[in-house]
Amino acid sequence: MLIRTLTLGPIQANCFILGCEQTREAVVIDPGDEGDRILMTLANDKLTVKAIVNTHGHFDHVGANSEMKNATGAPLMIHTKDAPMLGQLSQHAAAWGLKAEDSPAADRELADGDEIAVGQEIRLKVLHTPGHTLGGISLYSETPAAVFVGDTLFAGSIGRTDFPGGDYNTLIASIHSKLFTLPDEVTVYPGHMHETTIGQERSTNPFCRM
Repeated sequence: MLIRTLTLGPIQANCFILGCEQTREAVVIDPGDEGDRILMTLANDKLTVKAIVNTHGHFDHVGANSEMKNATGAPLMIHTKDAPMLGQLSQHAAAWGLKAEDSPAADRELADGDEIAVGQEIRLKVLHTPGHTLGGISLYSETPAAVFVGDTLFAGSIGRTDFPGGDYNTLIASIHSKLFTLPDEVTVYPGHMHETTIGQERSTNPFCRM
């Protein structure tokens, strides 16, 4: 499976492109901004988008949903509890002094345990990991061993819980019950900053000590 990381927009959020190297079909995770750059990367890799997935509904992770949807026609997916946020992006961005286009409604509302399958290589299990938002999710791939966690967990840190729908105890419970049960070698791809591993965060993350 091909994995491309793009860091986009004024808040520098990570967007991930997952490509099946056999079928050239792809999943785009968290297209937060700079849709033209995402589309250029897809074109350069000769990939066709089959799914657009949001780990949560904050504007810096979904701001290019409309552009991606219009350009590719791919179904848009987000957890049920964050789906209402897609129509409020311009309002939320304005609170940061920024602009964002409201997203189209979700084509598929996700729940814990769902699977997203694209091509012959991409199999993502949906893990409901609330705490940063009510409907925050992580996307777990067994092969290769990777988890795309949005703003739930960072290298040496955790997501903010002071936004509407956030809750510190819920976030810590999500990390321990859903993420720290994964194998040590699983690579963690967060919504901001650089990758880490489950083992590294389980043993050293100061916010996640039992």
